[in-house]
Amino acid sequence: SYGRKSYVVKGMAFSPDSTKIAIGQTDNIVYVYRIGEEWGDKKVICNKFIQTSAVTCLSWPAENIIVFGLAEGKVRLANTKNNKSSTIYGTDSYVISLTSNVSGKGILSGHADGTIVRFFFDDEGSGESQGKLVMHPCPPYALAWASNSIVAAGCDKKIVAYGKEGNVIQTFDYSQDSSEKEFTTAAASPGGQSVVLGSYDRLRVLNWSPRRSTWEEGKPKEIAHLYTITALAWKRDGSRICAGTLCGGVEQFDCCLRRSIYKNKFEMTYVGPSQVIVKNLSTGTRVVLKSQYGYEIDEVKILGKDRYLVAHTSDTLLLGDISSNKLSEVAWQGSGGHEKFFFDNENVCMIFNAGELTLVEYGSNDILGSVRTEFMSPHLVSVRINERQQRGVEENKRLAYLVDIKTIATVDLVGGYNAGTISHDSRIDWLELNETGHKLLFRDKKMRVRRAHLGERGKLVCLGRGEDR
Repeated sequence: SYGRKSYVVKGMAFSPDSTKIAIGQTDNIVYVYRIGEEWGDKKVICNKFIQTSAVTCLSWPAENIIVFGLAEGKVRLANTKNNKSSTIYGTDSYVISLTSNVSGKGILSGHADGTIVRFFFDDEGSGESQGKLVMHPCPPYALAWASNSIVAAGCDKKIVAYGKEGNVIQTFDYSQDSSEKEFTTAAASPGGQSVVLGSYDRLRVLNWSPRRSTWEEGKPKEIAHLYTITALAWKRDGSRICAGTLCGGVEQFDCCLRRSIYKNKFEMTYVGPSQVIVKNLSTGTRVVLKSQYGYEIDEVKILGKDRYLVAHTSDTLLLGDISSNKLSEVAWQGSGGHEKFFFDNENVCMIFNAGELTLVEYGSNDILGSVRTEFMSPHLVSVRINERQQRGVEENKRLAYLVDIKTIATVDLVGGYNAGTISHDSRIDWLELNETGHKLLFRDKKMRVRRAHLGERGKLVCLGRGEDR
């Protein structure tokens, strides 16, 4: 009877690439607008999904997949690629909240009867159950899925952290605090290490402590006359959070744990225990260094002519090339910080520790190779990583190093086998593989230069100074 102006917008979500925005409305429809990459781009409706009841909440966890809840209790999926929608699951209770996990491959829905339901598009091998997960004591209007637990809160003024199968891990009870009001919304940081909850005139922050395996409450942010917080959204890198209020205000907050200046050239912003933003002060370029396993990052160092990042966690080593934005995280047992890093090769980091050489290719989360050697000079190690395309060869990764002062060994890093050895009659003080890794030059202490050709697997042909020129 009131025409087209009788609806309320109940949910908004950007696509993962931020070029589209989905709008959920109480007049039984979801619109998707293409907003473009620049402010001046034309805004057009590219999808619309008509429903059987009012849309109550909405999320866009992955490319082409929009998830939304309805007043009739259904949780549905809209595919922007084929313009079709389908029901994921149905309940008998109004959907009041919706959130996704850090990877965007799982969703949680909160319902008016207190039910919290979990669904996976891909459980990523976790083996966690789907369906009804827990019955919360009150409607979980504030619902967040962090990396280590699920956080829910509502009108009973209690924050409850649930485990992976719905067991209660922790409870923060503010029911006796007369200044606290009901919790209305919650949002987990992009890394899943922090959760912010909104209530009346107040934001509460929970931070996950990996070492204690528990949630720790930070100092609440209290702002008089802010009134009820109705919406929360994090910046993708976790450095800021925006809060929307009942009275139409939007407040932006800086969320870093700490910030420091490194060598007067870089700004280090620790936005969470496992995530650091490194900003070059002269160029403004930023690199987000993050532990994929949620481990707490200790100190971040910038080495190799201010180009390479090195950081330790309790169980891993993080490396990165700032210029190419290639980052790696590999399993690494603590060695007291006694490793020596060499950055002579643009594709791979060489790490010497306790008589062992370890190679890590930038952009890969697996150790490329590891060998025993006591010779730490980069002049006595040569690595070639796909430096020249060869017909019929997809990957070509070779290593040459000294086994002892007179013996060179070569390794095929793709196959993981020893490609051959060269024994010489004098001490070797320099060696270098060619781009394909099939030829080797080396020099001894008598200033003699020799060339070796790596033929068939396991066969090395050593040529004299005047041969095969």
